[in-house]
Amino acid sequence: MSVTDEYICEDCGSLLQHNNPVTLQSMKEVHSQLCNVKRQKSLSSEAAKAALTHKASPASLSSSASKAPSASQMKTSTPPLQTPSIGAADSGAAMASVESAGAKVASASGGGGNTTISLTGTGTNYSKVDGPIDPSFKSKRQEAGTFQGIKVWGPVDPPGQLGIWGSEVCVDFDICVADGACIEACPVNVYEWLETPGHPASEKKPFMIREKDCIFCMACENVCPPQCVKIFQKG
Repeated sequence: MSVTDEYICEDCGSLLQHNNPVTLQSMKEVHSQLCNVKRQKSLSSEAAKAALTHKASPASLSSSASKAPSASQMKTSTPPLQTPSIGAADSGAAMASVESAGAKVASASGGGGNTTISLTGTGTNYSKVDGPIDPSFKSKRQEAGTFQGIKVWGPVDPPGQLGIWGSEVCVDFDICVADGACIEACPVNVYEWLETPGHPASEKKPFMIREKDCIFCMACENVCPPQCVKIFQKG
């Protein structure tokens, strides 16, 4: 029976768990760099030190007072803010513009693209595949389609066989056991959970919806227990 090690962040109280001490150590190091509470404490401490060492002198206070505007200077009329009226047609056009901009943002982040791959089907006679991912799969497999703009490499026979997903951030979904180490390690939130009910290895996968945001730090590839992640740097 495997023993799960755990670590609790003394700053934010987050609980990290893993049955592999090496992986847990990597997760701790990444969390230490990304912990928002720890960063805020550090910034507050630096601000307090700066305030103590930068007290205003009497001369500077006098100079500031001399620059203050007089009552006559302040007594100027301010024209009222003009708010343009928006008719029904203008309102509809504005909403359409906002929706269009949102679609462009979704497309730029990797989500919202074309989807030709389904997660449901009749492919149920499959077993879990052992890692690691084949680093030369691109020369051996054919592109089977896309899911929200992300490439999927076959063979694909859902729900039991899902292939390898991604172009630069690649995950073999047939190996992935939904450990979650890659999602925890990623400093730029490339991944989101994608429900894959009926898959023999796990019923959710780390979907690289923001693949274009990857900074190629290799953290996700290094911490993956079944070694189902492969990062291809551009260029």
